[in-house]
Amino acid sequence: MTTDHAPPAPSPSAPESQLRLLLPQILPALAVGVAASLLFLGISALAEQFEEVLWDDLPDALGIGGFSSLWMISMLTATGIAVGLVVWKFPGHAGPDPAAEGLGGAPFAPGVVPGLLVASVLGLAGGVSLGPENPIIAANIALAYWLGRKAQPSLPGAAWVALASAATIGALFGTPVAAALVLSEALSAQPGRGSLWDRLFAPLVAAGAGAMTAQLLSTPSFDVGLPPLTDPGFGDVLAALVIASAAAAFGLAACYLFPYAHAAFQRLRHPMLMLPLGGLVLGLLGALGGHLTLFKGLAEVKELTSALGSWSSGELAKFAVVKLLALLVAASCGFVGGRIFPAVFIGSSFGLLAQALVPEVNPSVAVSSAVLGVLLATTRQGWISLFTGAVLAGSPDIIAPLCLASLPAWLIVTGRPQLELDHQGHALH
Repeated sequence: MTTDHAPPAPSPSAPESQLRLLLPQILPALAVGVAASLLFLGISALAEQFEEVLWDDLPDALGIGGFSSLWMISMLTATGIAVGLVVWKFPGHAGPDPAAEGLGGAPFAPGVVPGLLVASVLGLAGGVSLGPENPIIAANIALAYWLGRKAQPSLPGAAWVALASAATIGALFGTPVAAALVLSEALSAQPGRGSLWDRLFAPLVAAGAGAMTAQLLSTPSFDVGLPPLTDPGFGDVLAALVIASAAAAFGLAACYLFPYAHAAFQRLRHPMLMLPLGGLVLGLLGALGGHLTLFKGLAEVKELTSALGSWSSGELAKFAVVKLLALLVAASCGFVGGRIFPAVFIGSSFGLLAQALVPEVNPSVAVSSAVLGVLLATTRQGWISLFTGAVLAGSPDIIAPLCLASLPAWLIVTGRPQLELDHQGHALH
C-alpha cells in the first residue's frame, strides 16, 4: 500500500529572503528620515531666531554692544540659569549627565525629550560652545523608538535607533555619506545577520531622506571658502602628518582635564549652581577670546577663513585655546550639546595658526589636517573625522594626505582618555 505525500514547499532562495527582509524597511526608513530632519531643522531655526533676539535685538534696544564683554558675561550666565531651571524642573531633567553621553546611544523615555530640546535651544541661542548633534540625535532616537514600536512592532527596537541616528546625521551634514561612515564603524563591531550593506540598507534610506529634506528646506554646508588643493606633493603630506599629530595632542589636553573639571562642577551637586557657574565661566572666556569663540562654531569658522591671512598667530592661538577651554567647561558643567562643531572651530584655528607660522603650508591642508586631529582626539570617530576634514577643504585631492595623516594622529589618541565619561565620572579610554 502506498501513501501519497505532498511535496515539501520550496524554501525561498537567498535573494528572495533578503528582499522580503529589506523591502518592508523602506517606508519606515523614509518616514523616520523626513521626520528626524524636520525636527533638526525646526530646532535649528528656533535657536537661530532666539539667538538673533538675544544677541542683536535685545542689546540694540538697550543701547548695549551685543558682543561687549559685559553682555557676553551676562548672557552666558543667564543662559546657565535658564538651562539650570530646565534641568532642575522639567520631567526627566533633560536626560542623563551629558558628560556621559556620546553620539547616539540607548533611547530615552519620551517624557525626557521636551526638556532636552528646550535645554538645547537655550544653549545654542545663548552662545554655549556645544553643537546640536547629541541632543537632536538623542531626541530623534527616543521619538522614533517610542512611535516606531507602536506603529510597527515587528521591526526590532535597535532598527529604529539606527534609522533615527542615520537620518539625523544625514540632515546635519547634508549627505547620507556621513551617516554611512558613522554606522559602518559602529556595525562592524556588532554581530549581525547579512552583509554590512544589508544592515546599512534601511539606515541609508533614512539618511538619504533626511539629507534631501535638509537640502530642500535649508542649505547645510561645510564649505568654508578655503582655496582648493591641487596636485598635492610630498610637502603637503608632510605638513598634514605634522599638523594632524600636533592637533590631536592639543585636543587630548581637554580629554585629560575633563574628569577633573567634571568632578569640580559635580561637587556643587545642584544644576542651579553648576550651570550658572559654568555659564559665568563661559562668559568670562568669551570676553577673553571674543565673540568668535562663542556658539557652536561653524559660522564662526567661515568668518575665520573669510579673513584668511589677516589674523595674527597670537589671535589664532588665543581662539584655539579659549575655544578648547570653553568646550571643556560646557561639557563638564551640564550643558547639553555635541562636541563635533566646536571641535571644528578649534581645529580650524589651530590649522590657521600653523599656516600663519609656516606660510608655505597650503591653508586647506593646514585646516583640514588640524580638524582631523582635534576630532580624532575629542570624538574618537575615525570616519567622521576624515569626512569632516575632507569636506572643509572641498577638494578630492586632500583625501590621500588626510588618510596618511590620520595614522600617526590615531596612534597618539588611541587608548587615551576620551571627552566622554562613564556614569561614575571616570574617563573612557
